Amino acid sequence: MDRLVNTVRPYAWGSTTAIPELLGTTPTGEPQAELWMGAHPGAPSRVARNGGGGADLRPLSDVIAADPEGELGSRAVQRFGPRLPFLFKVLAAASPLSLQVHPDRERAVAGHAAEEAAGVPLDAPHRNYKDTNHKPELLCALTHFEGLCGFRAPDETAGLLAALDVDSLKPYADLLHAKPEEDALREVLTAVLGADHEDMARTVSETAAAAERLAAQEGPHREVYAACAFLARHYPGDHGVIAALLLNHVRLQPGEALYLGAGVPHAYLDGLGVEIMANSDNVLRCGLTPKHIDIPELLRVVRFESAAPAILRPEADAGGEEVYGTPVEEFRLSRFDLAPGAEATLPTGTPQILLCTTGTAVLRRTDTGEELRLARGESAFVRATEPVALAGDDARVFRATVAV
Repeated sequence: MDRLVNTVRPYAWGSTTAIPELLGTTPTGEPQAELWMGAHPGAPSRVARNGGGGADLRPLSDVIAADPEGELGSRAVQRFGPRLPFLFKVLAAASPLSLQVHPDRERAVAGHAAEEAAGVPLDAPHRNYKDTNHKPELLCALTHFEGLCGFRAPDETAGLLAALDVDSLKPYADLLHAKPEEDALREVLTAVLGADHEDMARTVSETAAAAERLAAQEGPHREVYAACAFLARHYPGDHGVIAALLLNHVRLQPGEALYLGAGVPHAYLDGLGVEIMANSDNVLRCGLTPKHIDIPELLRVVRFESAAPAILRPEADAGGEEVYGTPVEEFRLSRFDLAPGAEATLPTGTPQILLCTTGTAVLRRTDTGEELRLARGESAFVRATEPVALAGDDARVFRATVAV
């Protein structure tokens, strides 16, 4: 068992207070957007093996590389190779993240190969595919959490746009009424992203003013209009403000989770949550960002179909573990709520990261009796070969592992 020393990523959209509050640290005044737990090469967690500390901390990625089967287990190594196949995070959004979509594995392989053949540097700002993997992800809310996910039914969106009464939006509403669903969504998104920048800036300004007005009134789309005005304040003139009106508005209650598969456009707006994803840096952006947007490639990746957001609630098993079921192998997220005196035995054979979000948790090796205490915000890595029992004092512990 290894206590993790993790890196906080200071992205501009991050909250200045949410992660410090979770960790019990003093805010710096700077954004603290994501706390990374895992072995991602960009910011691997560090561990103190053999009683080391301070300068003896080692990147978890190096520890895994030294003994992949001992750390990850034979099943995970056979399926994913000698690396941890997921990244676990605490995510704290105070302003909108970019509107984006992730490719499936087939498109990632083809896109990566094409960019490699073309000699596009991995760190080039216009590079789309930094690796050959897909990037499904799951976001579980720790607080009320707001986001956008997947396309709303075209007829409903047409009515929403019509209510704004902005002349430049009317052609989009007409398309949504006139065309079959896939064609309508594709044509409208293409038109929005390809619109003249000055024209779009005027459209966003007029739309934001109308949205502010409608958000102040009672109505079925009040929250959608409020979100539109929120986006326009952070990204004035951005094409993504209008593209976001095509998407479902989502509000998660604490404990609810949102699953995002390939091709689903989405954006996180506000709130604190834990997020787990397959290890990949492949992102196609649709807006709400100054970064590169590759419209032709984006249109190859997006799934142009309306669907209700995949909101999950944990399902309890016989051992007291509550599991968020997803259709992927690279990760599995669950949680334990531990009353005083309760104990749960963790399965062995796969790598595990444990994060305490409430109370105090105690990890105990059942073969040696060694213990590791986790306070709120602290996390630990458990090797595949370690038999561990988990107890706590009114503790909530999230468990991240693989599904093989």
